[in-house]
Amino acid sequence: MLMENVIDKNIEHRKISVLGAARSGVAVARLLASKGANVFVSDCESEEKLRASVQELKSLGVKYEIGGHTERILEADLIVISPGVPSNISIVDKANQKEIPVISELEISSWFCKAPIIAVTGTNGKTTTTILIGKILDDAGIKNIVGGNIGTAFSGFVQSLDEKSVAVLEVSSFQLDHIITFRPKISIILNITPDHLDRYDHNFEKYIASKCRIFENQTNDDYLIYNYDDEETQEQVRRLASLHIVTLPFGIEPRFDEGAHIENGKLTTVLRGLRTEIIDVEQIGIRGIHNLYNSMAATLAAHLTGARVSSIFSTLENFKGVEHRLEFVRELNGVVYINDSKATNVSSVWYALQVYNQPLILMLGGRDKGNDYSKLTELIEKHVKTIIAIGESADKVCQEFSGIKPVVKADTMEDAVNKAGKFAINGDIVLLSPACASFDWFQNYEHRGRVFKQIVNSL
Repeated sequence: MLMENVIDKNIEHRKISVLGAARSGVAVARLLASKGANVFVSDCESEEKLRASVQELKSLGVKYEIGGHTERILEADLIVISPGVPSNISIVDKANQKEIPVISELEISSWFCKAPIIAVTGTNGKTTTTILIGKILDDAGIKNIVGGNIGTAFSGFVQSLDEKSVAVLEVSSFQLDHIITFRPKISIILNITPDHLDRYDHNFEKYIASKCRIFENQTNDDYLIYNYDDEETQEQVRRLASLHIVTLPFGIEPRFDEGAHIENGKLTTVLRGLRTEIIDVEQIGIRGIHNLYNSMAATLAAHLTGARVSSIFSTLENFKGVEHRLEFVRELNGVVYINDSKATNVSSVWYALQVYNQPLILMLGGRDKGNDYSKLTELIEKHVKTIIAIGESADKVCQEFSGIKPVVKADTMEDAVNKAGKFAINGDIVLLSPACASFDWFQNYEHRGRVFKQIVNSL
């Protein structure tokens, strides 16, 4: 009976509660109201923090509550949960007990999507790959809109899509936790490494299961692109997906019949038996092995969507990356400053430390999510001169690395930048790559990155 309620996609006159009044919550409230639903929005934050959201809800005529979740939420046929709202809060437990379906903004938006969907997930590389796919499609003249977990919420643009366009979505595990029928035409898993374990009872298996939901509704008419070199991803695809989806792996070595690999120094695809050389690896505009993987995944997705090889080549050559991901800020007195604020987990920092040959002053720390920093030890020994420990996890960072490299605590971002500058000499790189969430000192990783850049540019 629960499944039948969810699959009934006629929402007109239905009572729908939305948990969360930030970007995706307001966007989905607007979508649902336009479809004739009776919408109610609830958020725990204060009116001061949600001033813009409250104004929009008022203009839409949508009822709301702020400052806490009450049982008014349960007076609903359906509850839509925003990705920023944990699944284990009491009001969600009560909804489950009452058998009120709880679904994600991603799920309900897909009910109204006329376009094929390319959905990108993975612990690291989602944003770069999603934006890169959109840029390739733009250059190829293929109408598309990029969004989801980045930029505009899916519900904010879904009604602008038609059968001739493509929805290119970054998809998080939190969004996938509450899908029922969500079905991309092309799904992409870049990698699966421990992250957000505080939201998954510190159980890596639960996080893995969430990521793999991206392909659970796909059929043999759809494609799953995945990282063959990532052992966890390869194992999950082999175990769960190979029987009912067309799977296309990518990896450095050509160890599979179809997919993407590197051959004679060139990014090469094999699709439907046709082998195509796309671009020399040295010509790709974004650096690092992680970006080589991102480029292979984006190439396969664009190829399947109809992009010409010339368009793929041109975009890969000219694309310079995304803000807050290994972003060049400035060079001062021979010292280069790099903003990698988007590195919110250990695996992301692990990749970043392999990109540069110059000595590094590493700014590490923030709100810890159950990190195991030991994976970084070997690379820190090899590449890092000094660590600047920042945020709530500064003491943990000090304990982990003080016997390996000099570690200095900083009280603020300005203090961290100034201390990093004192240790750096001509030829060094100051790298903000925190491995942690930003919510101790900042609103989000974008805010952290912007503050870092402002301080660096004012030196």
